[in-house]
Amino acid sequence: MHFQWYPGHMTKAKRMMQENIKLIDLVIELVDARLPVSSRNPDIDELGKNKARLILLNKADLAEEKWNDAWAEYFKKKGYSVVKVNSKRGGGIKSIQGVIQEACKEKIERDRKRGILNRPVRAMVVGIPNVGKSTFINALAGKACAKTGNKPGVTKGKQWIRLNKNVELLDTPGILWPKFEDQTVGLRLAFIGSIKDEILNTEELGGELIRFLVQSYPGVLQEKYDVSESQDIYACLEEIAKNRHCLVRGSELDMEKAARLLLDDFRNGRIGRITLEFPQDYEETDGE
Repeated sequence: MHFQWYPGHMTKAKRMMQENIKLIDLVIELVDARLPVSSRNPDIDELGKNKARLILLNKADLAEEKWNDAWAEYFKKKGYSVVKVNSKRGGGIKSIQGVIQEACKEKIERDRKRGILNRPVRAMVVGIPNVGKSTFINALAGKACAKTGNKPGVTKGKQWIRLNKNVELLDTPGILWPKFEDQTVGLRLAFIGSIKDEILNTEELGGELIRFLVQSYPGVLQEKYDVSESQDIYACLEEIAKNRHCLVRGSELDMEKAARLLLDDFRNGRIGRITLEFPQDYEETDGE
């Protein structure tokens, strides 16, 4: 599959971030715990240099716990503060205020020396579309103050949100890089729904997800759908369609419906906790 997707409002969002970065002390970056590197925007490191950094491994409940821990270590080694969160259910949210204060302690100390007391930490919340920024902000603020939606691109403009006397948040639209140098990144983002399904071939995407699961999580498809994993990926998808009664016009198998069912089960954690990429795949290339 070939991915190239860069809606016009994302160019604007990047420019807006460049203008706003000088107003803030801390960059809070949400990534999807199932693919913590592929769900980052490479521009953010450049934009956020010289700022305190906090990475939130969001949707941590959908990823395998041992890999969540390994990814937290990976980012800590690079100098980020890290928290595993599940914004939808509020998991990990309570610890964030403390982590923000800890991440910004040098700034707070500098302010104190200049006689500036009680100035709130100003944080910018960033992340690619559909990674859960608005849901996170609402969970942190304890009220629905940011628009939420499960389609990429719901947040369009910037807004300041005062959490308490210590922290103010700047919400920004999600931005994605202009093209995927590595098509695997595009594929993984398509798996989690960060690329609009309407522009993708659902059957092909379902087939690629089967390929990944058979390789990295042998047995899960057999357990969930009662299918044989030893056959080719499309035969496997066909068997899912058969076993789940995905039919069109009476008895004909509806492969697209089966692929949608599989993707939906994966995205909502019904296949189990699945991590799509692993720290060791990146540790070798980091030093290059």
